[in-house]
Amino acid sequence: MHKLGEVILAQVQYADTFEIKKRPAFVLFEEKGNIVVAGITSNPKMLGIQIKKKEGAIKNSIIKLNYIFTISEKMIERTLFSVSEEKKKMVKEELIKKLK
Repeated sequence: MHKLGEVILAQVQYADTFEIKKRPAFVLFEEKGNIVVAGITSNPKMLGIQIKKKEGAIKNSIIKLNYIFTISEKMIERTLFSVSEEKKKMVKEELIKKLK
């Protein structure tokens, strides 16, 4: 079972094309085999929450809370690392702001 704060490597289909790529994603929650994730990018110009190399990322990256989607367990290749409790709290707070 995947939990909030895990960074996974998964097969992701892009919304604007039918192309599928292997990409990192940030797990928000899992329910009945569906995993809701936020996309991750290494583009520093994107808005979101930073994940640094020292936290486990391959490159300094951004969790894009404006790019949330659902994937199945079968699309996940592996778990890469988990973020700190402080980072999880930041993600929750930003999501709540977006829902207001």
